[in-house]
Amino acid sequence: MKHWRKLLPLLLLLSLVAGCAAPVAAPSAPAGGEAAAPAAGAQPYAGTTLRLVGANHPWQEAITPMLAEFEAATGIKVNFEALGEDQLNQKLTTEFTAGNSDIDVFMQRPLQEARVMQLNGWYEDLTNCVSDPAYDFADFADGAVGTTTVNGVLTGVPIVTEQEVLYYRKDLLEAAGLSVPTTLDELKAAAEALTDKNNEIYGFVARGQRSPLVTQFSSFLYSMGGDWFDENRQATINTPEALAAIDLYGTLLREYGPPGVLNMSWPQAVAIFAQGNAALYTDASSIYSNMLDPEKSAVADKTGVAKFPAGPAGSIMYNVTSWGLAMHSGSKHKEAACEFIKWATSKDIVLKTQGEGAVPGARESVWADPAGAAAFPADWVEAVAASANGRGYDRPLVTAVTQARDIIGGAVVVSIEGGDYVAAANDANTQFQALLDSEQ
Repeated sequence: MKHWRKLLPLLLLLSLVAGCAAPVAAPSAPAGGEAAAPAAGAQPYAGTTLRLVGANHPWQEAITPMLAEFEAATGIKVNFEALGEDQLNQKLTTEFTAGNSDIDVFMQRPLQEARVMQLNGWYEDLTNCVSDPAYDFADFADGAVGTTTVNGVLTGVPIVTEQEVLYYRKDLLEAAGLSVPTTLDELKAAAEALTDKNNEIYGFVARGQRSPLVTQFSSFLYSMGGDWFDENRQATINTPEALAAIDLYGTLLREYGPPGVLNMSWPQAVAIFAQGNAALYTDASSIYSNMLDPEKSAVADKTGVAKFPAGPAGSIMYNVTSWGLAMHSGSKHKEAACEFIKWATSKDIVLKTQGEGAVPGARESVWADPAGAAAFPADWVEAVAASANGRGYDRPLVTAVTQARDIIGGAVVVSIEGGDYVAAANDANTQFQALLDSEQ
């Protein structure tokens, strides 16, 4: 990322002063920030209605109350349809495939869907849309933009970023005389020491469901020195590094995890931790409020956040754009859609969604503004800053990503179950190589 190294000391300083401060009521715009929308009364697109389809998500919750401001300034009416993630993908795919969709703007998961949608021609390339110097597209972190760029096409503007971090129970570690794990070996040792199944306290919890686990397993894989495939597109699911990661992840959940882990995606795993039944938990930084908000977590005041523990290759976590804002290539209102995207991702609005709504964005100037970090706990800010140079993907960069996750996740599930994970990894490697070959 272009400016992250310069920003790291500043972010760490901000983490010390931000603490657990409440979101600021009315953050000021960053120096040099552009107006969020044309002046009220101008209404250059009066009478236009945009159809925006997105997910039930904190960003949607944060931006929705601000839509009236945009509508008053531009004359554009925005109809925002919010759905569950799976339902969103199904609606987009169904409507775009039919070829007569009136969707103008939509939320996308670039690592999950962008390659297929770009291949199908469903995106309007936003390169020209964001070229206005006043918008300052260069302010977006390079890694975040890289996630939303496919085959040279800017499929969307980043709106939510996340990294894999370690959540931990400060009280349980202190009572056991343990420090916060900084390596994967220490993580395993602490998980073992803190497991008390008789009292329903489990040393470790994470996603164990076949497909969802792949994204969080990725940081274990990278830190062990592995990856999904090499520079020659040869599958590497059964290398010594990958096998070590599969074994570790499986052991942690099998030996020190709660019952039913094979049915757990993030909502189930985070519930176990928030109820006070787990000591250590690795997952996305973006779900921190589920554990640090006293209204959602019974252990909010006892929970800490730290950088992902290091393996033999170092601490290599994912650092990705989890959600972007895209324009449908079939939109009948492309100029108005562009205006909305620029407004929703402008410095002013990102500062509000991040500073007030606590939705981590990708604008470097917003992170450099004290108001941009004020809504987040100090240790969370420090962990995120330390993750700035993480890997820009949390799953294989292939078109058939759903199939790839299912193949790879199957091998990890075998490890969780205590089966022959080596044979399972060999089989997964063969299947994954066939998938890679089919996409050549």
